[in-house]
Amino acid sequence: MLPRIAQHATRAAARAAPRSIIARGMATEKQIFNQIQSTKNIQKITSSMKMVSAAKLKGDEARRETAISFNTWADALNGPPKECEDATFEELPQKSLIVTLQSDKGLCGGINSFITKSVKNCVASLHKQGKEADIAIIGDKGRGQLRRFYPELIQVSMTEVVSPGNFTMASALASELIAAGAGDYDAVVLMYNSFKNAATYTQMYKVIKPFKGEGEDEPLLAYEFEPDTKSEVLTDLQEYLLTSQIYHSFMDGAAAEQGSRMTAMENASKNAGELIDSLTLKYNRARQARITTELIEIISGASALED
Repeated sequence: MLPRIAQHATRAAARAAPRSIIARGMATEKQIFNQIQSTKNIQKITSSMKMVSAAKLKGDEARRETAISFNTWADALNGPPKECEDATFEELPQKSLIVTLQSDKGLCGGINSFITKSVKNCVASLHKQGKEADIAIIGDKGRGQLRRFYPELIQVSMTEVVSPGNFTMASALASELIAAGAGDYDAVVLMYNSFKNAATYTQMYKVIKPFKGEGEDEPLLAYEFEPDTKSEVLTDLQEYLLTSQIYHSFMDGAAAEQGSRMTAMENASKNAGELIDSLTLKYNRARQARITTELIEIISGASALED
């Protein structure tokens, strides 16, 4: 008795298997319709995010222009920023602290990945030259990426930095870096995204060296200081210089982030539209096939009744 039951069960399973495979392999009209509706909802979200980023970009561009004018004096002390692409980093001293300015949020293209790539190139180049490098991170996305590659080099990470920033926020970030030991390094290297236009941006870095030296290397020899005050003045100036450079870099990076997010959401909306067209075509074909099958069944049934 049991062998017969097993044989019947095996045959039933064999007959049901092709049907289940077909059911899993071909989407029904309802499933395709639900996919179309979900994609339309996503397209609405990405279109809204694009408009929001476009509105924010105008404000970020204005703040960036203000920061550029405010930070002009720093170029006389540190020199202009340099591009990370194809950089050898040979001018960096023996021990450097690399500070990355990245984002807390995603959906903004590759701005965080490009900075991470620049940091990897910089660290590899410095180690090849026999130099040391540590990392300080501003931005949650940067922390998530860099801790996979250099967890032992990360000295401090700062997240939930609200954008748009201001000089007070930059001062707080500079204080955190100084408290983490930024003054113990031969140079602080700021890496950030520099805004070009809404579609393009480049990775730049600034080298901020401490005001140290004796004799001909003594800093600010062209200026006169009151007795026993130069050391204190240079310490305050170093902190102010770091704050000013962070302020400019953060404003530049915020504009690049909004431009990249606007472009990314525009591309996402375009891709969603193409997917909706493809799914609509598939839905119409499935609907046409169902109607054709029903008509064939009706005609076959009528023919059978006539016979």
